[in-house]
Amino acid sequence: MTEPAASAFLTDLTARQLLAGYAKGDFSPFDVTVAVLDRIETVQPLVNAFVRLNADEALTQAEASAERWHRKRPQGLLDGVPVSVKDTFRQRGLPTLRGSRTVRTEGEGPANLWDQDAPAVARLREHGAVLVGKTTTPEFGWKGVTDSPLTGVTRNPYDLSRTPGGSSGGSAAAVALGAAPLSIGTDGGGSVRIPASFCGVFGFKPTYGRVPQYPVSPFGTLGHAGPLARDAADAALLLDVIGGPDPRDWSHLPPAAGVSGPLTRDGDGSRGVRGLRIAYSPSLGGQVAVHPEVAAAVRRAVGRLAELGAYVEEADPDLTDPLAAFHTLWAAGAARLLQPLSRKQLALVDPGLREMAAAGARTGAREYVAATEVRAELGRRLGLFHTSYDLLVTPTLPITAFEAGRETPAGSGQRRWTAWTPFTYPFNLTQQPAATVPCGVDGKGLPIGLQLVGARHADEVVLRAAHALYVSGAARIPAPSDSY
Repeated sequence: MTEPAASAFLTDLTARQLLAGYAKGDFSPFDVTVAVLDRIETVQPLVNAFVRLNADEALTQAEASAERWHRKRPQGLLDGVPVSVKDTFRQRGLPTLRGSRTVRTEGEGPANLWDQDAPAVARLREHGAVLVGKTTTPEFGWKGVTDSPLTGVTRNPYDLSRTPGGSSGGSAAAVALGAAPLSIGTDGGGSVRIPASFCGVFGFKPTYGRVPQYPVSPFGTLGHAGPLARDAADAALLLDVIGGPDPRDWSHLPPAAGVSGPLTRDGDGSRGVRGLRIAYSPSLGGQVAVHPEVAAAVRRAVGRLAELGAYVEEADPDLTDPLAAFHTLWAAGAARLLQPLSRKQLALVDPGLREMAAAGARTGAREYVAATEVRAELGRRLGLFHTSYDLLVTPTLPITAFEAGRETPAGSGQRRWTAWTPFTYPFNLTQQPAATVPCGVDGKGLPIGLQLVGARHADEVVLRAAHALYVSGAARIPAPSDSY
């Protein structure tokens, strides 16, 4: 194993720094993978971010990558970079259990889908990434925190008594702790952005279809896939990889031109935002009660965007809270998801998911179609809004991380996770690109996130503005305590 000091150094580096080190011969992908696996062994008993490690295969992949770099013939954009994968993505040779005790560990169905990679995982392999392990998720990714009947409670790196958020909570915790600099997650109502905000890392939900998916999300076209990373430039590099086309997804978009190159050539980042028209909505027109420390941190970061040359004004989108429509669509997906299960299997399911599925089973066709009409109208309003503004900025969440093992904060009187995520799920309905950037910590040292939302297909604009916040220092927050 690597020496402790060297190991800590390697797990602190971004993906781009690792690639630069490989090119110079400062260290090898094998060194880095050993360091990352050591790090996972250290933090896993405390944080519970991983369902399983893939250590033997990861070391084999790392050895092959080291040989390619030695020959100065790297295989792709991420050759030798350790990446974790949320356990909702298929990964060849490993079970995909999705946080559920109802999934058979030996494989599913006559086609045995576990012999196939999901599109994003397939692209990672093609680009030489080292797949170190699969990260935790609530059962079938159904809620905004990460605990499940199968894997128990995942915890926040900044405070082990608190939730990392969800449903990509294991991925966010892993990135925050140096257990691989990159991860891929899914986002059906905020499931990349929520945990990225709570864990102080960067999370990006691209325009729907930008990252192909197979099998399709149980929650239909609400479900996006996207990167979690140390910063926006790393996420853009990962998006360049996982955004490659795949014929198994009939809804995927044409390949986009690479966005990572222009980002990293932009000096101080100001070129990324200069002249942009930015609408800052502190509370969606008074619809959301935001904690004062969250509001203050977001306002400071918005001020930084103005200093970098953006035209910023307070403006609210014409957005009547679409919670009822979202619940209708989400519950219908849950009902379809659980429909094949036997009564015995249903008894093993998270009670909250069972409750939501039961509500979905009572949903009629007319109610479902009415919800899709609400969704279309919301999309029309946001489309018009973005003819006046390039970006919408909001808090990512109105609060910081609360107690682990709960769906809602204690004493809040809230029943469902959507009650405290009013800034995230609307943009799954509209399929817009949205990112969260850390912009400070509260009085307890818990991360606060700022959300950047762009028009559909304006992924590059969102990433440019996020990158500007990083290079200007506005996204710099303390790392989690390394006392463990």
